[in-house]
Amino acid sequence: MLTLTVTRSEAGQTLQNFLAERLKQSKRQAKDRIDARQVFVNRQCIWMARHILQGGDTVDTRTDDLRPAAPRQIRVLNETEHYLFADKPCGLLSIGPGGLEELLRAQRGEPALRCVHRLDRDTSGCLLVARSTEAFNRVVSVFKTRRVHKIYDVLVVGRLDRAATTIDTPLSGDPARTHVRRIAVTDDVSFARVRIETGRTHQIRLHLASIRHPVVGDRLHGLKTSRDPRFLRVPRQMLHASELELDDPMGHGQLHGHSPLPADFRRCLELFGLGKQ
Repeated sequence: MLTLTVTRSEAGQTLQNFLAERLKQSKRQAKDRIDARQVFVNRQCIWMARHILQGGDTVDTRTDDLRPAAPRQIRVLNETEHYLFADKPCGLLSIGPGGLEELLRAQRGEPALRCVHRLDRDTSGCLLVARSTEAFNRVVSVFKTRRVHKIYDVLVVGRLDRAATTIDTPLSGDPARTHVRRIAVTDDVSFARVRIETGRTHQIRLHLASIRHPVVGDRLHGLKTSRDPRFLRVPRQMLHASELELDDPMGHGQLHGHSPLPADFRRCLELFGLGKQ
């Protein structure tokens, strides 16, 4: 983490211009950094490029790239005749230009590959991919029935007092249910395993924030300010899709994928004194 102090002569500048000048970057790069929720002013996350700085303000930002470069090879965790489970790294879209789906098609030489569901850009983990149109259409029907076992590993702010809890607060008027099981805790953070019955947008992040235990590193729904510098060092939301299991709609038993915790997640656990999990 790089800490910059605004001088008297720099007072009145916008945050975007300040970063561009101090970091010797273009204004576009500076704005990307702000949009990625990687900039803190006086330890408060600021996402407005036109935020006016005052003399003496401290600006914290990461010095490495905002998002990891796309890997040369997407790791395939498991595959069958009709499906495969891909290990999505953080910083990569599930679909779209430059996304996992596009990269995997080129890597495998299979233009029909299609992601069955999505993970947020900064969420890592297990992603199911269909290898044909028929396989895609059939498995989408399974997802609609909610007979899909989805498990996530997550690091949240604060100490979870209960060993297990269920959150069923509706989201945008739609039913949503999240089951949380505590794995390990300190006074500052908790490592938990989460199972979701529904798949609403940002469901886990919103539900955990609603009980005052937001996901560590979540710049949208999580902490906006902190006196603990460790929280500012976390590069992304610590949310990982670890397991996915469902009936194979093509008639071959069960589909199961498991993704181990990535290196950045393990480093974050160590940062907060949770060691190896």
